[in-house]
Amino acid sequence: MDHSLNIYIGWDSREPIAYKVAEHSLREHASVPVEITPIKLDDLIARGVYSRDVDPLASTEFTYSRFFTPWLAGFTGWALFCDCDFLFLADVAGLLSYRDESKAVMCVKHDYTPKSTTKMDGKVQTAYPRKNWSSFMLFNCDHPSTKTLTPDVINRESGAYLHRMQWARDEEIGEIPVAWNWLEGWNEKPQSGTPNAIHFTNGGPWFKDWQNVDYADLWRAEADRVDPAWKPA
Repeated sequence: MDHSLNIYIGWDSREPIAYKVAEHSLREHASVPVEITPIKLDDLIARGVYSRDVDPLASTEFTYSRFFTPWLAGFTGWALFCDCDFLFLADVAGLLSYRDESKAVMCVKHDYTPKSTTKMDGKVQTAYPRKNWSSFMLFNCDHPSTKTLTPDVINRESGAYLHRMQWARDEEIGEIPVAWNWLEGWNEKPQSGTPNAIHFTNGGPWFKDWQNVDYADLWRAEADRVDPAWKPA
């Protein structure tokens, strides 16, 4: 089996430093070849493949475009999608052992109910079944169910259909450990060490009001390395 990984990270024009930290920290720890691509909504619109109407409840520019990951990967091999508000502290090579050809997608199966009605920079925080499952998805791009995620389907189907992974049967959704999508402010801190990937899902240290969250010091240190001129918004 191939020991490289195509990785797609959601891009949001309001949070360029978040993307830089996610990409750099991922690349910094990787011991296998990785090809990292930002999913930019404007690019997909310019290519004529994204045509959804603006959703007022969408909290990021990649709310729906994330599901283009298998299409962008040519429906071949395995590809990882993650939100931009991640800090990686472990080697993504560790994910490769969880690949299962019988599964369409692998994810952390959170049972997550947001404590607040707003997130990040005042965006609405919506609650729905399987919330945050789609924030970190290891796609089996060759799988027949994954291949149904065509641009037409992504543009047409509801957010519930996409984010709840109704495009795959329940038994086709595999599970990876919570350490790979550790939700700051929700999951308990490990007794020793750190999570593999910290997800600042409610807001991160790139916002002025989110400076004291868990692992903010590690995120800021990474941000200082990639962009010494950055400042919280």
